[in-house]
Amino acid sequence: MGFQVNWERNDYSRIPHWLYHDEEVYRLEMERIFRGPLWHYLCLEAEVPKPGDFRTTCVGNTPIVVSRDRGGELHAWVNRCSHRGATIVRKVQGNASDHVCIYHRWCYSPGGDLTGIPFRRGLKGEGGMPADFSPASVAPKKLRLVNFYGVLFGTFSETCESIEVFLGEFGTGMIRRFMHKPIRILGYSRQLIYGNWKLYAENLRDTYHASLLHEFFVTYGVDRATQKGGVRMDARHRHNMNHAYAGSDTQDEARAAYAGTAGVELDRMRLRDQKLLQYIPEFEDGMNLAAPTFFPSSIIIQINNTLGTRLIRPKGVDRLEVFQTLFGYEDDTPEMTRHRLVLANLVGPAGLVSMEDGEAIEIAHRTSASAPAGSSSVVEMGGRGPLRDLAHRVTETPIRGFWSYWSELMGVEPEGGVR
Repeated sequence: MGFQVNWERNDYSRIPHWLYHDEEVYRLEMERIFRGPLWHYLCLEAEVPKPGDFRTTCVGNTPIVVSRDRGGELHAWVNRCSHRGATIVRKVQGNASDHVCIYHRWCYSPGGDLTGIPFRRGLKGEGGMPADFSPASVAPKKLRLVNFYGVLFGTFSETCESIEVFLGEFGTGMIRRFMHKPIRILGYSRQLIYGNWKLYAENLRDTYHASLLHEFFVTYGVDRATQKGGVRMDARHRHNMNHAYAGSDTQDEARAAYAGTAGVELDRMRLRDQKLLQYIPEFEDGMNLAAPTFFPSSIIIQINNTLGTRLIRPKGVDRLEVFQTLFGYEDDTPEMTRHRLVLANLVGPAGLVSMEDGEAIEIAHRTSASAPAGSSSVVEMGGRGPLRDLAHRVTETPIRGFWSYWSELMGVEPEGGVR
């Protein structure tokens, strides 16, 4: 097992603080979750459209290359040289007929095969690799890769369930919603946060913090608890979605709901330029906020007309990087593309709301590190246990669902734990 957890409750409403700071827990997470029997978001097919195209990404703390070979087939393989362990591909993306490690010039094909070793036969009959050396036997580890409606997932497992079963009806439906027509990549951002990766995973599943933490959202009605919306989950509570509908509340309703909430003053500010608030309906379901989160570390997110994916990249027990890919659709007008890019000011390292998420996570991580033994986070909003779909968003049910599945994979479920 490796470690034990003395859960205060069996319904995941109390999360021990030490789980965010323990090096052994982090090591086992990389082994049992990220290299375990489940699928992980890698990137979008639109990022590698042509033969030779590649994009670097991660599964947990393992660096990965996603590439398209000369025949058009997609591959995913570990971005670590077989020789001395150096990074092979050091660019975020590009196009190349092969990939060469800078250290000793070992060469790899787009499919991750080891194809060239300088001085393999030695020089003038001296040196070189042993006669029975097999490049295929030491080539980088390859992942199973699946292309689901243009979203690329990978796994190290040979026994992982199908992507359809893993995502469930809810997850497959949400990917089809976003990927219902060809997309166009608009750009990238990266945000480094001092904190444990699980804190950001919780943040993505915390369906009501945005209506309190992000003053821009609350003041200007982009995301408020008083709006019509709710929480949806898959049957195992490992994937979830926070969603809302624009214009479904009034200023008076919001003013009454937030009365007495420290720091929230709905009438304090107004925007002269309203472009950041403009929402152009584009989905049949009418949602202006949709954020399906996929266990363990990825999300597709819509905030008004800004569309993107985010991937949590653990960088150690105390560090994480959020890698964001912004996209639109190939049939977008130039005006719509510009509108999406204007609204992208809401997100990213300097975004009007993303900065606050990073700051809140860092505060929580730094302070919880000194918590005494036996102390826990209280996660009881909306009840206890991973319950069901809800027609409101004042709940922490998705967070409890995350910990329920985390516990199952890590082998540390409480006795009689609720699923």
